[in-house]
Amino acid sequence: MYDIVIIGAGPAGLTAAIYGQRAGKSTLVLDEKGHGGQIVNTPDVENYPGIKHISGIDFANDLYEQALGLGAEVRTEKVTGITGDQIKTVTTGSGAYEARAVIIATGAKNRVLGFDGEVRLTGSGVSYCATCDGNFFRGKDVAVIGGGNTALEDAEVLANIANKVYLVHRRDQFRGDQATVDRLAAKENVEFVLDSVPLSAEGEFMVSDLLVKNVKTDEERKLDVQGIFVAAGQVPDNKDFENVAELDKTGYVSASEDCHTKTDGIFTAGDCRTKKVRQLTTAAADGAVAALAASEYINQL
Repeated sequence: MYDIVIIGAGPAGLTAAIYGQRAGKSTLVLDEKGHGGQIVNTPDVENYPGIKHISGIDFANDLYEQALGLGAEVRTEKVTGITGDQIKTVTTGSGAYEARAVIIATGAKNRVLGFDGEVRLTGSGVSYCATCDGNFFRGKDVAVIGGGNTALEDAEVLANIANKVYLVHRRDQFRGDQATVDRLAAKENVEFVLDSVPLSAEGEFMVSDLLVKNVKTDEERKLDVQGIFVAAGQVPDNKDFENVAELDKTGYVSASEDCHTKTDGIFTAGDCRTKKVRQLTTAAADGAVAALAASEYINQL
């Protein structure tokens, strides 16, 4: 039996393992894809306090080695369910593990739109996070794809960094807050490209332009951009845990900053939970909070 089983080996899950081990608890981290999470797709991390520059892969590997060095176990297995009362049973495709507490840190995946070149050029001009990667495009021309608040907020962030921002949306009106739309409309370096969908991101090694098509006229237009920010939201993967954790309408685990779920002894951390800001720093913070909360819970058993 383990003290804490952690589902997810991204920054939140591995941070939870570090804090759990340092609290004197035995921890097991389970992830179907191995360690790292989404951060491994980031070529250069430059917004993590105390580290000026590091690749996402190196950051993930350092976190992994740190957790292992403290005694955590990490296994590549997909978790399919959680059952039990005071002693929890975490079931995977390979077996089952008992634990006194469980931390759900499954993260969230970027919603991929599927246009040509999107996946191939991810990390080479295609990004899913303006806050993370916007500074790499200072003084350059970029496109934001989306029509909700995420896209509008990304465009607003980028308008203060980039030379030109094209905001591409498939409809003739945005779904986000009108006040943000009005602020963007007043900016000289922001252009709305409405009724349009992306066809392809072009460029051999880096993005050189974005081809879009007007859905009403079928007219195609090439936008000369060096960066493409896909702002279509994220997709959590928490369906297997809805018996122990309340999920909101989009599938995120409902939890506040204390990282508690509706079930005693089950906690959550990182991008998989309800929150406004999903960043590397907030994932790590959640991991620490959840691990310490789980340790306190175990101490009171």
